[in-house]
Amino acid sequence: MSTLSSLLSRSQQRTICSHLGTVKLKLLYKATVHGFTGAAFHQRCDNQSPTVSVGYNTSGYVFGGYTSQPFNQSGQYVNDDQAFLFRLTGGKLQKYPVTNPPYALLMEGSTGPYFGNALIFVNGNSPVISSNPGNYYNFNAAEMHGNDLNLTECEVYQVEETTELEKPWRTVIWESEKRNELMESIKTYKPTVSSVSQARVLLIGQVGAGKSSFFNSINSVFRGHVTSQAISGSSSTSLTTQFRTYSLKAGREGKPLPIVLCDTMGLEDSKGAGLDVDDISSILKGHMPDRYQFNPAAPLHAESHGYNKSPELKDEIHCVAYVIDACKVSIMPAKLEEKLETIRRKVNLLGIPQLVLFTKVDEACPLVKDDLRNIYKSGYIKDLMQEVSTRVGVPLSCVVPVKNYSGELELDLNCDILLLSAVIQMLRFVDNYFDELSDRLSSARLND
Repeated sequence: MSTLSSLLSRSQQRTICSHLGTVKLKLLYKATVHGFTGAAFHQRCDNQSPTVSVGYNTSGYVFGGYTSQPFNQSGQYVNDDQAFLFRLTGGKLQKYPVTNPPYALLMEGSTGPYFGNALIFVNGNSPVISSNPGNYYNFNAAEMHGNDLNLTECEVYQVEETTELEKPWRTVIWESEKRNELMESIKTYKPTVSSVSQARVLLIGQVGAGKSSFFNSINSVFRGHVTSQAISGSSSTSLTTQFRTYSLKAGREGKPLPIVLCDTMGLEDSKGAGLDVDDISSILKGHMPDRYQFNPAAPLHAESHGYNKSPELKDEIHCVAYVIDACKVSIMPAKLEEKLETIRRKVNLLGIPQLVLFTKVDEACPLVKDDLRNIYKSGYIKDLMQEVSTRVGVPLSCVVPVKNYSGELELDLNCDILLLSAVIQMLRFVDNYFDELSDRLSSARLND
């Protein structure tokens, strides 16, 4: 039999899972496929636990209930002090906990999921709901389902623990010697093109994704302590309002490193706000001067003050890094996805390599929060990375997870290794770009 298709979006599933721990949902029963009958429900769901039951009505409401106890057809009430009802709306879950646990569930053979007389799905073997707020669960019926008792779909999911992957799917050496080796590789890197002394990497991302924090974090690693040169923090609008080119130094009095991180205004999904897509072209081609003040209403033009009319290869961008917040992948607005697609097309036309810096991985997964070395053992993070790979349109091999320094006062070895590995990946991509340029020049000469 073909795999059942879930009506719950990935984002909605993650919202539910965030209330249940490190888990995933497996679809057991779908009324439009198996039938709006108690028999069909029990055949698929009896003796399975924990479960999440979800109803959808003709008014578009999404609501349901969770129980830690397995379903059966005993005709008896079942005690469950963990049970709750809920409504999903706008990426949030409104929870209504059980108020009388001994009557949390009734195991009735002729209905679907039956939550203590308060909420019944597939009642009387029909696509209808019975709703009765009161002694067992307190909720506002209008708020939960808009008083619309007509079911268009009912789904029941088994809640499964997501265990660590048996072995990491990428190999990382978590040792101080490795950190020193990575730092040395970055310090001694030289672009393969003699006219360029520093690789220029452009950071592009949503407001608050961690672009400025990434520069601060790399700077911190080489300074030997946490620093915050670039303005960063939490805000609904971009804290970066200028185009900034940040040169990193190998220590306080050290030489500049052979990489420049170019920071931009945050991308926003609304029109006329955040970084203008037309400004991206100016940056990529090397026309935009450092400290240029972004104006979302009017992109840079040839007559603007400081406009570089004759950029050289050293002024251009050699690699683009999309900075994406791991916690917001599934709720990325469609307009923002469209902007990223437009930018990616522009970058592709210029043949510039692209990767994704996947930030805030520790906030997205408890396993990683507990120990950053679990980053490639987390099946959840791997799923997220595959999702961002699809959404941004880059191969999974081009998605690099990092944890920026934010609240810490001291450096952390594991954090440093992920950050430095990301820079190494950028430099490899820059090499690819210069190799491609050299090949094109050689071909052009042969064809002359």
